Parts: sequence; structure tokens; C-alpha cells
Amino acid sequence: MNVRDHLPAFLVMVPLLGSFLSPVAVSFGKTVRNVFFVAFAALTLLAGAAICVATFGGNILVYVMGGESFALTMPSGMSYPVRILFEIDAFGAVFIFCVSAAAFAGALFSVNYMERFSGWKRFMPLYFLLTAGALGMCATGDMFNFFVFAELASIASFGLTAFWRDKPEAVEAGFKYMFVSQIAAMLLLIATGALYGKYNAVNMGFLASVMESGTMERVVLALIISVTAFRCGAFPMHTHMTDACAEAPCGVTCLLVTVSQASFYGLVRVCYSIFPNLAGGGTVGWLLIVMGSMSMIFGVMMAVIQHDIKRLMGYHSVSQAGYLLTAMGVGLLALGRGGGMEGYGLASIKGGLFHAMNYSFCNGLLFLCAGSLYYATGTRGLDKMGGLARNMPWTAAMFVVAAAGISGLPPFNGFVSKWMIFGSGFAVHPILPALGMVTSVLALASFVKVFQAAFLGPPRAKLIAAREAPYGMLAGMGLLAVLILLLTLFPGWFMGNVFDNAAEALLRPQDYIRAAMGGR
Repeated sequence: MNVRDHLPAFLVMVPLLGSFLSPVAVSFGKTVRNVFFVAFAALTLLAGAAICVATFGGNILVYVMGGESFALTMPSGMSYPVRILFEIDAFGAVFIFCVSAAAFAGALFSVNYMERFSGWKRFMPLYFLLTAGALGMCATGDMFNFFVFAELASIASFGLTAFWRDKPEAVEAGFKYMFVSQIAAMLLLIATGALYGKYNAVNMGFLASVMESGTMERVVLALIISVTAFRCGAFPMHTHMTDACAEAPCGVTCLLVTVSQASFYGLVRVCYSIFPNLAGGGTVGWLLIVMGSMSMIFGVMMAVIQHDIKRLMGYHSVSQAGYLLTAMGVGLLALGRGGGMEGYGLASIKGGLFHAMNYSFCNGLLFLCAGSLYYATGTRGLDKMGGLARNMPWTAAMFVVAAAGISGLPPFNGFVSKWMIFGSGFAVHPILPALGMVTSVLALASFVKVFQAAFLGPPRAKLIAAREAPYGMLAGMGLLAVLILLLTLFPGWFMGNVFDNAAEALLRPQDYIRAAMGGR
């Protein structure tokens, strides 16, 4: 058996198996529980990294569930795929690696962070279900199972957001997340049903090969963009995300960032692979640009005035989602203009993919740093902290790395991705790079405020006994910090070997269609 052939199934099977076995592992005590938790998260990361390597060079991994063969997408006599299908190209592999890395970092962090609390029999199964849902969204090859995996991730998110059941704010945030997510889920299901009703299929590759440009298709595209943009946390559909980020355990919040990335993956896949004729050009491209620009500005302005450190990071997540939407909106404009893709569209897409990875690692690390501060001080209020750099030097150093990276401070990784996005955006309208510069400056100002309030100045009397986070928490934070530094030190390697391949895979829908149709 060739293990490479079964990587897509292994990717989702591991966290699902971890979820089902977690209650058993918890019953064997703390040591077994912790080893089990970290081991299954590490296996998930290993599968995600292996998929990235396997998709180098334009390879597309296809896996069929329940078929005579794992690669038989077209049973005898069938003219279109009907099986449960995973289809992963280099574009999807970028997001899969982001999710699996964040899941492993969050698991390392949570081993110590959650040791003060009960509820492990609920926490671990929901954590692995959330991981499996996000990975499935990035790996699936059909619209219905995208809906299924999105619901799986949403249900786990409800429980983890409201994990602190004795806190009214957490219960309220979980209920809000549940209510609006279910409305979004119904809209996604209606869109999927409309496609099935007309084309008798839900396979993404097959739909791309037969998609028309009628009124029904335009309505479906509008519904899918609305749902996926909502799940990304884009303005003005962002309030559920900021509340969830503020109330969920910090190891979970690190993973929630990549769940929003999985939704962004779905939005881009639908626009570029299934509906390129409808989405390419003016209307949809400008819609994403306007939505992204508003998210950038509103998110960072709200972050600047926050005093709750986790809520501040939540608003930064809204702002960073705006960069991604803007980048892909510019790419869609170029898709509908002759020569635009070679001129500026391709650079914008590559910059957006680069920034998606930066967003996952930098914002994930910022949430873990916020959790480390809460663990040491017992408060999330910046006005109740101070002087912690002396007692928590590692947390302070990793906060600086993450803040500099996501703010786009040269020479960190965020500078490269933002330069590509807004250098390309200048070809569309000069206001886009201006907005990017203002947003980056305000982001840096908010992080300077956090660093000054939490780490500088004389230590407060109540915090003199505060100590650095335990080694497990530092290990989770350190993993993301190392990834950020690798992106900073070797941007050319990542661009040439990862983001170039991912962008080219996205812009070759014919390869995605051919793989879904069994190579025909």
C-alpha cells in the first residue's frame, strides 16, 4: 500500500478517531490524556505537511470514499462523479497546513493551560471535531460535504466558545455563534440544493465543467459568497467572531483563526474554480475589495480602542481577513481583464496566499500570548497588567515576533505579503495601498499599546509573583514563532516552492476538473 495515496483520508481520519477515543484516554489519567492529545495532534500535522509535499509540482491528490478503488471517481457507466470525494491541489494544501499546524500548537498550549479546569471529556472531543471539520472543508471535492464539514466545525465551535458555562458572556457568545451560523448553514444548503436540482451533481470539478451563467447561478454565487464571507468574519458580519475569540479557551482561539481560513478557502475555490465566468471581472471582484477594505479599517480601528486583550486580537482577525478578501478581489478583477492576470492579478493572489499563512501563524501566536498573560495574571484587562517582561521574557519576545509579523514591519514576513497585495492593488485604484498603509500603522500602534501596557513599566503589586508560562504552553507558542521566523528568513523559498504552485493550481481549473473526472 502506498501511504501517499491515502493521505487525504488519513488527514481527516486521525482527528475524527482522536475525537471518538478522547473520553477513553481521559479515563486513564492525566499522563495518558496529555500524551494522547499531543500525539494525535502531531499525527494530524504530519499528514498536513505530507500533503503539502505531495502536491509540489502540480500534483492533485484524489481520494474516493466507498468506491471499488480509492481513485475511481467515475464508476462504470457514469458520466459524472457521484461518490464522496476528496480533491487536494497545491492551493488547498496551503490551508491544510495552516489548520494542522495551528491545531498542533493549540494542543501543546492547552495541555498546561487547561490543567486548572475540569471538562476534559468535553474539551478534547470537541477540539478534534473542530480540527476535522476545518481540514475537511479544505480537502473535500464536493459542495454537500463542504456543508457537512462546515457544520461539523460550527457545532464544535459552539461548545468550545461556551466552554466556560459559569460565565454568562461565554454562553451568550456561544448562543450568538450558533444562531447566526445556523442561518448561514441553511443558506449554504439551499445553494447546494439548487445546484443539485439543476445539474444533478454536487462535485465541484464536474460543476465547474458544466456551469452556466444564468440567474439561478448568480443567486447561488451570491449566497455562497455571503455565507463564506460571514464565516471569515468579514465586516459587517463579524460580531460572532470577535465574541467567540474573546470567550473561547486560548488554545481553541488559535484554531478558530484557521477555521475562518477554511471558509476563506471555500470562497476562493467557488469563485475561481466553479464560477470563474461569473465571478471574474467587475462586480464580484469589487464586492470583495470593498468588503475587505471595510474589514481592514473597521477591524483595526476597533482593536485600537480595546482594553480586553483577547477582544483586541479578535478585531485584528477581522482586519486581517480584510487583507485576504482584498487580495482575491483584485485577482478576480484581473481575471476578467485581458493581460491583467500577468500584470498584477497573479502577484495579488500570491500575496494573498502568503498573507493567509502569515495571518494563521501570527494571529494564532498573538492569541496564545494573550492566553499566557491570562494564565499568569488571571485577567484579560490591559489596564490591570504591567511590568511583565521581567517575569515573562519568552512570552514578551514571541509577542514582539507575532506583532511585527502581522503589522508588516520590515523585514518580517507580513511586510512581504502586504507589499505584494497593495503593490498589485495600486493597478486597480491608488486608494488601496493607502488604506493598507493606514491599517498597518494603526495595527502597529495597537500592538505597541499592548506591549507597553502588559510588559513595560514597573510591575504591579498584585503581579510581582507572576511567572513565565509552563513549558508546554511555551512549546505551542514557540512552534508558531519558529514558523513566522522561517517565513521571514526564507520568503523567496516559500514563494517559489509553495505560493507559486498554489496560485498556479488555483488558476488552472481545467486540471482540477480533469482530476475530478478521473483524468478524462
